[in-house]
Parts: sequence; structure tokens; C-alpha cells
Amino acid sequence: MHVQKSDYEVSLAEYSNNLAAIALLKEHRPYLEMIPSLRRPDESVITIPLPIVRLRSATDLQATCLPCDVAILMCDPEWKIKTGVEILLFIHRPHEDFSDLLGRWRKTQVLLDKDYEWLMPHRHSHILSEGANSIYPLFVLFGETSERIQRGLVGAELPFIMQTQWLVEESEEGLTSSP
Repeated sequence: MHVQKSDYEVSLAEYSNNLAAIALLKEHRPYLEMIPSLRRPDESVITIPLPIVRLRSATDLQATCLPCDVAILMCDPEWKIKTGVEILLFIHRPHEDFSDLLGRWRKTQVLLDKDYEWLMPHRHSHILSEGANSIYPLFVLFGETSERIQRGLVGAELPFIMQTQWLVEESEEGLTSSP
């Protein structure tokens, strides 16, 4: 059984919202503890779906789309500045095997090994968006994800969360119901 495109799409849409991203981080406590203020989540966590960074070279800036699915940036709610912690979500895509999933993380590491700045959402464009001190990956897997991928992530010592079906179903219901 393979991951369905709808599972991927619903998760991408869900975790594009900062409150849903915080709910996901509750599943991996070390990352939850990196959030500057849970009392002010709208000002503490910025989510960027399908993120773009500007890579700096000696002569110019080059915009590049990262191979991760969502960037979760931490922001100090008092000072309105981005902290040095960035969590990058990699949602298991349909027909993606372990080497593909791990390869997206590795490509992201290579890209972010240079000086960079985030292309911020308009609402947060005033926030200084320089690169991070610490970049952390988090993989989102599904019940349909092969055991080989889970074993590979355990072997590579990379954290993952098993997406529960109820969240995906609940999200789909929320999208189809009228206000």
C-alpha cells in the first residue's frame, strides 16, 4: 500500500498553519520545547509551506526552493526577531522511497550550508530572516509508509512522527463542511 496524494496534500495544508504545526511538535517534545512562547503562538512560530531561501554568494543572491515541505521558524514574540532555531518538515510523498526522502533532507543540508535568508510570508516580511544556528529535521510518515523507511530513519537517527489517520480525516471534513 502506498501513501495517497490526498494524505500528503492534507498534511501539507494542515501544517502550513502555525497552530497545527505546534500540535505536530507536541508529538516530539524536544522540538516543542524550542518554541519561545506557547502563550503567544501567532508571534512565536512562523510556518512557510514549500519554502524559498535566498542563497548568498560573493556577488549576488539566488532564490532557491528548498526540497522540504514546511519550514517552521521560531520568533521571539517580544523582540519580533527570528531566533536561531529552524525545524524543517519532510512529509512522506506518494511513491517516495527511503533514499528519496533522506535525499531531500541531505539536499536541504547542502543548500543551507551557505549564507541564506528566508523569503518570508508577507505578514512577517518585517522580521529579520537570516539563516539559523541550528536546523532540525522532522519527518511525517503515514500508516501506509513502508517499514523500510521507518527503519531507515531510526538507523539514521532522524526523528519522525506517524501521522494518525484521524487527523487527516478530520482535516478533510473541515475542508468540505460549510461555515
